[in-house]
Amino acid sequence: MKPAAFDYVRPDSLGEALQALSRHRENGKILAGGQSLVPMMNMRVVHPEVLIDINRVPGLDGIRVDGAELVVGALARHSRLLESDIVAKHCPLMVEAYHHVAHKPIRNRGTLGGNISHADPASEMPAVLVAVAATVVVKSAAGERRIAAADFFTGPMQTALRADEMVVEIRVPVAPPGQGWAFEEEANRKGDFAMAAIATTVLLKGGKCERAALAVAGMGDHATRLPAVEALLAGKPLDAQQIGAAAAAARKAVDPSGSYHADPEYKRDLVAALVERALQRAAARAR
Repeated sequence: MKPAAFDYVRPDSLGEALQALSRHRENGKILAGGQSLVPMMNMRVVHPEVLIDINRVPGLDGIRVDGAELVVGALARHSRLLESDIVAKHCPLMVEAYHHVAHKPIRNRGTLGGNISHADPASEMPAVLVAVAATVVVKSAAGERRIAAADFFTGPMQTALRADEMVVEIRVPVAPPGQGWAFEEEANRKGDFAMAAIATTVLLKGGKCERAALAVAGMGDHATRLPAVEALLAGKPLDAQQIGAAAAAARKAVDPSGSYHADPEYKRDLVAALVERALQRAAARAR
């Protein structure tokens, strides 16, 4: 199929892009990498009246450190982030997760801002950003908002973005010294969206868990933390017994729906297995 007819706008500055969004609102769509939007248009799942192509807007693809935050521009391509020494140093969890994201041609065009704006509940990057307590910076012609990643994703392919707003950057707290991390995923084929995925970071002090973060993807409407599991680990040694207890708690914490790939019981078992593997590797890296 081919998409329905649409108008095309290619702004040369962020201000022009925001003005275009302000004019068209619900009738306009931002085009970044287009790896999700274009297929959906071709299948007539979405049919915007106007495409606002931001690929020529300068200053939206940077990767830098600002104080205690890693700052990633919305147009930064997946491949650049995967290969970035800056990202590897300050958010190694993101780099590890990128090895599960799609395939190289898609990573070469797809962008982090576009990925999280699309908000597929089985996508890897939303889980990473929720786990590391990232902040999503969005702008409109009227001003700027900063939204915690945990609040940004609101449902399947739904976000807290207003009709006249776009993501401009993602701010990630730099990983503290000694932090362990791990990303585990199970998909039907390499490069597919996750059937289940776990993103985790742990910080140990005196042999015990000072802080743990676990986020799950593919188990509900959007990526989300597992606070009951995190609380179970706080102040405890990350030994085999405690990790096993955390895995059992994760199994109880998720409430997945079934699909033609797997029933809910299998998915709960899968989450438990992935949590156990992720915590084992994260703990080993933190020691």
